[in-house]
Amino acid sequence: MTIRAFNVFLSAIALIIFSIPFCIVWLLVRLTSPGPAIHWSKRIGKGNIIFLMPKFRTMRIDTPQMATHLLDGKNYLTPVGSFLRKSSLDELPQLWSVFIGDMNLVGPRPALFNQYDLKELRTKYDVHTIAPGVTGWAQVNGRDELAIPEKVKFDKYYLDHRSLAFDIKIIFLTAYKVIKRADVSH
Repeated sequence: MTIRAFNVFLSAIALIIFSIPFCIVWLLVRLTSPGPAIHWSKRIGKGNIIFLMPKFRTMRIDTPQMATHLLDGKNYLTPVGSFLRKSSLDELPQLWSVFIGDMNLVGPRPALFNQYDLKELRTKYDVHTIAPGVTGWAQVNGRDELAIPEKVKFDKYYLDHRSLAFDIKIIFLTAYKVIKRADVSH
């Protein structure tokens, strides 16, 4: 089975399995804060092409589009935002991006369109040649706690060792981290 076939197959099954939690989270977001339940974020995809990545909205609608750690300590989280981030439920809509081919289940996390330092470093190490992922090697080795150069080293390692078996290992490690709620800053 190819990595693309694996992505399509698993994302289709996950979209079906998570359809009820998806509806519940959608309702929670809509009931607890004004604005749409899903935020379409401009992200950097394969080949440094910008694409729109869906996530359940965890931030207020007046939040600037920038990396969370750059928000000057202001609390822009919605009432359910912290829970959604810690549980990674905010990531569920990305399964659609995997299904249509904008993302993979595993790969480097997609940078925001204005994270030029991350884009530049990933381009330098050819990490931009693969589609971003819902989870990745950097995610299971530090997630929000990693500095950009360290994150790119993990991304490069993934690029150099990419295989279906490695992807499966990362998916299982991700599930473990999500259950432990490890390495999440918000």
